[in-house]
Amino acid sequence: MNRKSRSRSKANAGWFPKGRSGNPKGRPTSSRASRASAFEVIVEKTLTVVHHAGTREITMEEALQQRTYQDALEGKRPAMREVLRWIKKREAWLAEHMPNVPRHDFVLRTSDDPDNADAALLLLGIAAHNPDRADWGKDRAQLLLEPWAVQAALDRRRGGQRLTADERENIRRCTRDSNSLRWPRWTDE
Repeated sequence: MNRKSRSRSKANAGWFPKGRSGNPKGRPTSSRASRASAFEVIVEKTLTVVHHAGTREITMEEALQQRTYQDALEGKRPAMREVLRWIKKREAWLAEHMPNVPRHDFVLRTSDDPDNADAALLLLGIAAHNPDRADWGKDRAQLLLEPWAVQAALDRRRGGQRLTADERENIRRCTRDSNSLRWPRWTDE
């Protein structure tokens, strides 16, 4: 049987002519997938969150946004980029929908008085008075950094140049309990 005779026999065997569907009524409606994706189902769930003000219900989407925001505050770059996208999107929306609303300008005030920084460090619990140097410089407080703050700074130091022996000694000298510090793996401690 040659090629021409084969194609004629298919046409006579009940094949549909070109351009005609084999299912003129279409797919039955019951067979269509009307279910949402697994991600959409999860995002629509709610969580009960307990915090200092009590409990409240939040959506999974809000929980993911809060987690992303916390990651951004911890310095994780992908989260920081996502939060910046949120800010740009919000600013664009505000510019489009509320163009005449005055924006608040922030004034940055600086002080050459280092005691302002000392007071802030004490208030935030980042530093404490050095009892060994209490009589030194009565006009200025002698402070030592709290170990948790120094440890946080060391932990954030991902890669980069190794700390020199002088830098490690300065860290020890300025930390209240320097023996409790966990030095990064790449230091010679």
